[in-house]
Amino acid sequence: MSLWRSLFVAASLLAAPLNLAHAQTPQTVKAKNVVLVHGAWADGSSWSEVIPILQAAGLHVTAVQNPLSSLSDSVEATKRALAEQDGPTVLVAHSWGGTVISQVGTDPKVTGLVYVAARAPDANEDFVALSKQFPAGPARAGIVERDGYTKLSEEAFLKYFANGVKPEQAKELYAVQWPTAASIFAGRTTEAAWRSKPSWYAVSKNDYTINPDFERFLAKRMNATTIELDAGHLSLVSHPKEVANLILDAAGYPRS
Repeated sequence: MSLWRSLFVAASLLAAPLNLAHAQTPQTVKAKNVVLVHGAWADGSSWSEVIPILQAAGLHVTAVQNPLSSLSDSVEATKRALAEQDGPTVLVAHSWGGTVISQVGTDPKVTGLVYVAARAPDANEDFVALSKQFPAGPARAGIVERDGYTKLSEEAFLKYFANGVKPEQAKELYAVQWPTAASIFAGRTTEAAWRSKPSWYAVSKNDYTINPDFERFLAKRMNATTIELDAGHLSLVSHPKEVANLILDAAGYPRS
């Protein structure tokens, strides 16, 4: 072998580790904080089973009291919560709250997004039209509107929205369901944070509010790390450990 060929082979071997390093998948950024955003017909207490698990792992947790009066109001409430965080933060949403974190999640503090049986709109997307490509869940038939705000009837809430939740707990959640402006469901985001931030998704296989196949479609579209739970729409209540573990994964913490 000539001297020049020997030098070329040696240089190639030295360069190989650098090329491999560039090919590696970036590691999850370890977060300090978690901000939780609830969805329609709920309040911050819907996260009450998940919060202690995250706190026990050492995370600082904030549950946004999402006003549900308009998309802009909900976005501003979540931005205020993010502004209070002092470092890397995982942003988590349930149900309609996914619309909010898709808008707000471009904040530099946000290191990852977790969607729990949640909407995940693209920027300026007609999400109502998109959802019509999948059969509607029976919970929708129980929507009652008054003065521009909606709630779920007791039957629809207990039977379809909170299916899989202990009956006494479901009744408590029904009692605190927050009126939701009818207008928010057609609200469009100007951002799609999941296009630039790592994402995780928990599909509820027994969901009667958002079609599980629609959830799978959204998770696949965002290339999210996905789990499937034998749960109804309120998996954060009926399966808090599994939901918390997905959030811990996103935050770079060991599972509980």
